Amino acid sequence: MFRGFKNFLMRGDVIVVAVGLVVALAFSTLIKAFTDFVINPLVARAQGGTSPGLGWQLGKPGNTATYLNLGSFISALIYFIIFMAVIYFLIVVPYKRYQAKRGVTVFGEPTPSRTCPACLQDDLPKAATKCRYCGTDLTVPLD
Repeated sequence: MFRGFKNFLMRGDVIVVAVGLVVALAFSTLIKAFTDFVINPLVARAQGGTSPGLGWQLGKPGNTATYLNLGSFISALIYFIIFMAVIYFLIVVPYKRYQAKRGVTVFGEPTPSRTCPACLQDDLPKAATKCRYCGTDLTVPLD
């Protein structure tokens, strides 16, 4: 029982995913600090005046619960874009290269597919002559 668990944990793909998650969490903290302490003040300053941020007060003045803070949303959007770019360029691209050296294609383009006219399943191979779900003859080209 423990041998199977050890074999599962020691597979190369599981190790790569675990390392990737740890790196992603570290970058997440770094990027969060960047957006909170650099981007947010810049966006808040764009509003001008004594406003607590870029947005509108919907209720009583000074009530933060009713303040529609667009600056925080813009900051979260910038955070997401930066985070996904970091993940892609520092984890996905090197992983694709590593797997390509091993002869394995990951994150590749999806294979062309066609849709069965009878059951509407859309994951049939382009060259299929018969639907694997309902058995409909697909010899007539659909394209």
